[in-house]
Amino acid sequence: MQWVSQPRRGETVTTGRDPWQHPGRRLEKQKIMLNLKNKTALITGGGTGIGRSIALHLAQEGCHVVLTGLGLNDLNAVKTECEQYGVKAYATETQLDDYASIDRLYDFVMSNHLSIDLFVLNAGISQREKALDTDISVDEKILKIDFLSGVYLVKKFKEMILAKEHVQFSVTTSLSGLFGFPLRSAYCAAKHALFGFYESLELEYDNIGVTFLIPGRINTQISKSALHGDGTAHAKMDAGQANGLDVDKCGKIAVRAIKRQKHRKLIGRSELLMAYIHKYCLPLYYKLSRKISAT
Repeated sequence: MQWVSQPRRGETVTTGRDPWQHPGRRLEKQKIMLNLKNKTALITGGGTGIGRSIALHLAQEGCHVVLTGLGLNDLNAVKTECEQYGVKAYATETQLDDYASIDRLYDFVMSNHLSIDLFVLNAGISQREKALDTDISVDEKILKIDFLSGVYLVKKFKEMILAKEHVQFSVTTSLSGLFGFPLRSAYCAAKHALFGFYESLELEYDNIGVTFLIPGRINTQISKSALHGDGTAHAKMDAGQANGLDVDKCGKIAVRAIKRQKHRKLIGRSELLMAYIHKYCLPLYYKLSRKISAT
């Protein structure tokens, strides 16, 4: 079964070359669309928010989904929604700050005789506290959920990944993964780390492709579960989050970026300007970042 669709009008493909070779070794003019039909995606954080939206849009593409995260009721609800598109869907709860739970996820995949073609590493937890007021245990928890859990998961699936002609990764980072931001020190650190690890992974293995999804403010519940310095939940919807981009639109943009093998895709509204301000005008970035509301 082919991983790629036929080239669309205006697209160029060089003959004699494998269109699924390492993205860094493709000619820039090549834009091969991934064919997700009858492929299988594993989605962390698949029961709510961006993960749910990505799952539904993948299902619309004919992609089977393995949904994992917290809240089995939410996961099963998304499973039912995905099945309405005629794909196979599976749901299993996974506690990402517990490596033994990730081991059980691996066992679940293997016991169902599934082969993962697309890893959507989307789950995460945010922060709402100053760096020096955050207990080290909270820093560790955020880093483990947002970064190390994915690293462990990738290594757990090593044999499956290496045996495949091509495996695609979708890694949900954040605008906060491109620069620092108040009340987000551990969260920013974890999101920065994602770029370092998965870019290195892609460069080391010719059969691995990576799409970094870089959302700004999306209308999800992530602020409610964000952690204060003592580990308690923020437990309220931030105004910035409530006024963010519609999560369904975010998922649609994300899946389109995955299909097009975009290396990085910014998703959001006017807040995305900060990525360019940070890159091209650092003094203005520092001035604005101290004035923008962090909640």
